[in-house]
Amino acid sequence: MGPLLLVLSAACFGAMAIFGKLAFAAGVTPATLLLVRFALAAAILAAIVLLRRPATPVRMSARTVLTAFGLGAFGYALQAGLYFAALQRMDATLLALIFYVYPLLVTVGAVLLGRDRLTPRRVAALLVASAGTLLVLLGAGAVGFDVLGAVLAFGCALTYTAYILVSDTVVRRLPASVLSALVMTGATLGQAVYAPLAGGVDLGFGAAGWFWLVCVALVSTVLAMVAFLAGLRRTGPSTAAILSTFEPVVTAALAGVVLPETLTPVQYGGGLLVLTAAVVLQLRPVTARRALVRTKVVV
Repeated sequence: MGPLLLVLSAACFGAMAIFGKLAFAAGVTPATLLLVRFALAAAILAAIVLLRRPATPVRMSARTVLTAFGLGAFGYALQAGLYFAALQRMDATLLALIFYVYPLLVTVGAVLLGRDRLTPRRVAALLVASAGTLLVLLGAGAVGFDVLGAVLAFGCALTYTAYILVSDTVVRRLPASVLSALVMTGATLGQAVYAPLAGGVDLGFGAAGWFWLVCVALVSTVLAMVAFLAGLRRTGPSTAAILSTFEPVVTAALAGVVLPETLTPVQYGGGLLVLTAAVVLQLRPVTARRALVRTKVVV
């Protein structure tokens, strides 16, 4: 049951780019999508925390709460903003492949911060992933490559890497569900400030736009998180981290069916190299992978 829940979670996360594309086509702006997504998800996560309130109250220092809010307002909101800005300019599949270099960036960051060590296996995996990313980018000419979109996508991966590494210093102090609710609330407040700077919030779209917004909030945020936590409890971090590589596969498959998107064989080969390297890095329990798994609950 655990692996099935993790696959479900990966599928829900992987569908987010498709839901986003369909929301844009229905007239939803990125700023509106983010604010509605964060607000709905924060309300549902807060309700889950209240309904599952433990017998012993959770002790939270003011510093921990402020850090969690900051992670949402300055980390998660920025990462999501870059993600959907890139999604406006490029194919969902290409975005997924570029974004999924973040597990490798987490490993590099953990090594530079002294939280992990560089081994020959990891060096080989990083070289393979770099070659795969290069193939993905070089093969993009046939599908209308957008340089700014690629920069935004890579910036999203970098921002999410920083978010994960900072979250690793907080995640042990709070239950995952509580941390997720606080981060999402912080993201809502942050997006409420960012939205006017990005053109404001426009709710003048039709029922189709609201449908895809609800899909983003419920399916690709709340359901994805709950399924991930349930699967993680049943399987452990190793299986959870490896099965997370299913996400870009789902994005590519759905994009090929739902959207008029296609990649070149060179790009698919590069994507396979990136995913293979990510799996190799996660075959043994390491600090960077544990950080990735623990903070995945609020992707």
